[in-house]
Amino acid sequence: MKQSNIKRRKRIVVKYGGVSLADHERMLRAVTAVAKEAAKGTQIAVVVSAMGKTTDLLLNAARNASGGKVEKGELDDILAMGERTSIRIVTAALKAKGVESRYFDPLDPDWPIMTDDNFTNANPIEKRCIEKIQQNILPLVEKGVIPVIAGFVGRTLDGKITTIGRGGSDATAFILAKALGADEVVLVTDAEGIMSADPKVIQNPKRLEEVDVHMLVGMADSGTKFIHRKALRYKDPSINARVINHAYGDLNANGTLITGGFSTNLDVVVASQSPAASITVVGSGVSEKPKIIQELAETVKAYTSMLGLSVNYNSIILYVAEGRNLNSLLEKIHEAILRHKETNAMSVRGQLAFIKVSGVGLEETPGIIGKISETLRINEINIFGILTITSSILLFVDWTQREAALNLIKQSLRGGQK
Repeated sequence: MKQSNIKRRKRIVVKYGGVSLADHERMLRAVTAVAKEAAKGTQIAVVVSAMGKTTDLLLNAARNASGGKVEKGELDDILAMGERTSIRIVTAALKAKGVESRYFDPLDPDWPIMTDDNFTNANPIEKRCIEKIQQNILPLVEKGVIPVIAGFVGRTLDGKITTIGRGGSDATAFILAKALGADEVVLVTDAEGIMSADPKVIQNPKRLEEVDVHMLVGMADSGTKFIHRKALRYKDPSINARVINHAYGDLNANGTLITGGFSTNLDVVVASQSPAASITVVGSGVSEKPKIIQELAETVKAYTSMLGLSVNYNSIILYVAEGRNLNSLLEKIHEAILRHKETNAMSVRGQLAFIKVSGVGLEETPGIIGKISETLRINEINIFGILTITSSILLFVDWTQREAALNLIKQSLRGGQK
């Protein structure tokens, strides 16, 4: 059999945020950009938000008219009208430009985004979504037809309309991209990309050329179109996303490239192959002396790896990897303590195991720290240090109890996340 030399056409998922569709000029710019890219042979699926502030207007109208007593299920049905209108306008505009297109409404029998019934903040049932997309959307994309899908909107298995909540349209785009095997997700917003600082606070923030999802989820919302961590849960690590400004009217415009992805489940691992130590420095007002913190951190760096750092007004705790140079490190830290009037003494606890619990959506799982600490308490395993960071919890327990602690934590979290 002769091997085919036909190369698969470029395939992308494009998501337009509400500001990018706020008026007829922006709508025309969006449709023109899609049509221009399609003319190059690119296979495209489009996800659209409600135009401008339509969702806010619908929300306020529903709440005010009902005296704030509208049920969540009814509210979702109302809020979905914004996206359901957008898909019809965008599809009509694409057809007017001679581009074959079809919109997907949540009441269509082949609607792809299936969710649970957690109204106003529904969670997509990813496996069912992928099955539906590959069955009903993929054949159209392969034929060059542009499907236009309502973002932010879902449907329960028994046919009720839901909304996905913050980041809902981005979540829709990421799920589509994964199911379609897309080369890229293009997120069209009113921002230049992900910025280095809030432009409302800093006069000239820099656009980040590239950012990993782990860094992104740990950043504060800069006031630009930040990608919500719930949406990032659905991003395929192998498919990059690009945040661009709608004003360019070009789907190939420069922006911020978002790389990587998260595990969808909670992971629990012993994060260090060798024991760790905690070094506690006590004094008075040490948190008000950043130079002391910097000096101690640089001292650690010269001898070993820093695993974590905790600071309050009167103490600093350094979590470090034990090694051959630990005694030398302790001598240097002691010398630093004696040089500063704010620091008085130090203590050390060695032979600790560093355990890391991580997973996107971790901070949205209520009571997770309680589950961990309670199961360890019941089994008489002390926690000698605990740090919480966005999407991760770092714990330090006795080195000899690391395997027992690891298994107990896994058991306590089993079934605790959707």
